Amino acid sequence: MELEGTASKKVITREEWEKKLNDVKIRKEDMNKLVMNFFVTEGFVEAAEKFRKESGTEPDIDLATITDRMAVKKAVQSGNVDDAIEKVNDLNPEILDTNPQLFFHLQQQRLIELIRNGKIEEALEFAQEELAPRGEENQSFLQDLEKTVALLAFEDVSNCPLGELLDISQRLKTASEVNAAILTSQSHEKDPKLPNLLKMLIWAQNQLDEKAAYPHIKDLSSAKLEDPSI
Repeated sequence: MELEGTASKKVITREEWEKKLNDVKIRKEDMNKLVMNFFVTEGFVEAAEKFRKESGTEPDIDLATITDRMAVKKAVQSGNVDDAIEKVNDLNPEILDTNPQLFFHLQQQRLIELIRNGKIEEALEFAQEELAPRGEENQSFLQDLEKTVALLAFEDVSNCPLGELLDISQRLKTASEVNAAILTSQSHEKDPKLPNLLKMLIWAQNQLDEKAAYPHIKDLSSAKLEDPSI
């Protein structure tokens, strides 16, 4: 007997579903390229090198640049923004020259680190000399600057309404933006393809749920099929 809600749906058994899946031919080379794309984009240089040797799949960029990119990302995540800017310029000076928003966010992160370390006078001087002129040129920059400078009005910045700027997530956000800019400068996608394909799988299953009862993949890490509810 069909459960309530499935009477109007077509029921596809595991045997039928697996036969349909087996009829879909995917080249191993294409799968290998997806894996390599993930390693390169996410910065797993050792895994990429090992996978290249094992599969014969060539990355579309020099793997040495991954190490340089990860050094920049790590510097931002550690709060060493000056070092990160220097490393970005060593990689490609045009990255910051052609991306004023990224440069402002890096400078904003520098200001946040000064405030975090209690260097109040230095923070005020830096905000006035380096960030204020950029804020005058761009309204969104000015709003971000005002929020950051407002941290100085609180004795306990960790518990103030704007304390999220001092959270590690703010560093990670800036580091991710820098990482994406470097990838773009190398003519590489800023996001790996594999997670987007998994999102498409979930979306497709949700769409199909309205029309059929079929074996689902609920655990993406194992890709195990679960029988339809019939």
